Amino acid sequence: MTAIPRSALILGLAGVVPFLWGALTILVPDVFDWGLASFGPRFVGPYVQLFYGAVILSFMSGVLWGFATKAEGSRAATGYALSTLPALWAFFTTGGGEMRAAQNLIIGFLALLLLDAAFVRWGLAPRWWLPLRLLLTGLVVTCLAVIPLA
Repeated sequence: MTAIPRSALILGLAGVVPFLWGALTILVPDVFDWGLASFGPRFVGPYVQLFYGAVILSFMSGVLWGFATKAEGSRAATGYALSTLPALWAFFTTGGGEMRAAQNLIIGFLALLLLDAAFVRWGLAPRWWLPLRLLLTGLVVTCLAVIPLA
């Protein structure tokens, strides 16, 4: 297995910070209050996680699209089509309340792992991609799972 490049690991982990922050503001009321007073309602609690989660699933669609550009013929067409799914999933499934949106984002991030695996298997993504995505997805899903069920 190829090691994850340090810069990709650091930047990937930095991308998890808004999910961690959102989870912290859900779990610690004083942090929520401080964040609300300091940053406003968009940047605390489930809202920051849900909004950012939809953004990241859309971002990942772009990443997969970039990987698909390395393919040719029907493999390229399949890659392009599959790469649109995370963004469409985020767009169509993040309504309906916090719990439903969080559940759908969790499903989206887990399904994204299947796409990541396919792109690695097809030789379109680097070999270190899947270990990185497994780590980041585990962190994201854990953070999203703290969104209250009510």
